[in-house]
Amino acid sequence: MSVKKQHKAWLFVAAIILTALTLRAAVTVVPPLISTINVDLPLSTSTIGILGMLPTAAFAIFGFLTPYMIRWVSLEKLIVLAIVVGIVGQVARVLAPNTPLFLLFSVVAFGGLGAGNVLLPPLVKKHFPTKIGLMTALYVTSISIGTALPAQLAVPVADATNWQVSLAAWAGISTIALIPWLVALMSPRTTPGLTNAVNAPPAVVLQSEETVRFVPTPVAAAPAPKMNLWRSPTAWGLMFMFGCTSLNTYSMFAWLPEILTGAGLDRGQAGSMLALFAALGLPLSLTIPLIAAKMRNPFPAVVVMLACFVAGYLGLLLSPGSGTWIWVSLAGLGPGTFPLSLLLINHRTRTQIGAGVLSGFSQGMGYALACTGPLFFGLLNQWTGSWTAPFIFLFATLLLLGAGAWVICRPRMLEDDFAPRPMRQP
Repeated sequence: MSVKKQHKAWLFVAAIILTALTLRAAVTVVPPLISTINVDLPLSTSTIGILGMLPTAAFAIFGFLTPYMIRWVSLEKLIVLAIVVGIVGQVARVLAPNTPLFLLFSVVAFGGLGAGNVLLPPLVKKHFPTKIGLMTALYVTSISIGTALPAQLAVPVADATNWQVSLAAWAGISTIALIPWLVALMSPRTTPGLTNAVNAPPAVVLQSEETVRFVPTPVAAAPAPKMNLWRSPTAWGLMFMFGCTSLNTYSMFAWLPEILTGAGLDRGQAGSMLALFAALGLPLSLTIPLIAAKMRNPFPAVVVMLACFVAGYLGLLLSPGSGTWIWVSLAGLGPGTFPLSLLLINHRTRTQIGAGVLSGFSQGMGYALACTGPLFFGLLNQWTGSWTAPFIFLFATLLLLGAGAWVICRPRMLEDDFAPRPMRQP
């Protein structure tokens, strides 16, 4: 690889990692500051509930819309647009004079992040086709860091300045993430722009009467195949795997402290257990994609993580006040299926178009499904007066997760679902 191409590769590494670092900041910076924001912008209990559902709802909507644009605009231009939309939303909401506008501009910010969620997997496939496992590990780890840091720094920054600065500061990180993409767009191309090309057949070069050498030759971009993902078992499998993982994760984020305080732990202890649950995402993000990338069928890894989910939930249901850190740790290992889902977007597609539409469908539908998790978990507790029914609900979603994972983990490509069927011989 020439020095120029190496520099271009490192530019895209920086761009992808920095972008991933910003994909959750606008979401997790808000909850620690709710009581502070409430002084200037009244936030009722129902409003806080709506605010909690907005991120996954926006991720779902913009997850659906983004793949339609991928066919017409380059991935790099789309990610720039997504980052700009996120910046505008984050800055505008801190200037909002009332609560409805604060919520509206929050949706704008979350929309930019949702588009970024969908675009990163095909960008990895485009620029690092031989390093998908490594790059997935790096950018999912950046997402984990970008989830934890805003929540940790929100209150100290607000105490030193105000809540508006604390929220808007993360738009500055998004602006930094924008720079390498702009540099890449303004730089001359180092590779042919065949972003939508399908794998080309090799050209045959006759060297002698005895030998034949096959030389891959680039071809003009082929029309993207028509893929109705609503009829694709591969797409539905990934959607259930991704969506049920997010549903379980967000349910624990929302209700784990309540479960533990009801079992006798104080708020500080419950908060520490929630931090432990979230912190386990970091080592999982680093290791799962690297391990699974070497497996032809990673379903055995899914079985291990499902077993961790089940064991952790049983402990939290039957003995939440005793051995709590063990149950929380086990439950925290279950969401290792999240980085695996992102890896499979690229490992189960042959083309960038395929990766883009699969990413949009699985994340759009998946986040729509995830929206229901915290809501139904809470309603079931309210209706029954216990945590048994809510956990039975989560166990049922784990069955869906496992079924979806069994389908998507098979070594079959999305494009195979739309390949012409061979004609039967008479």
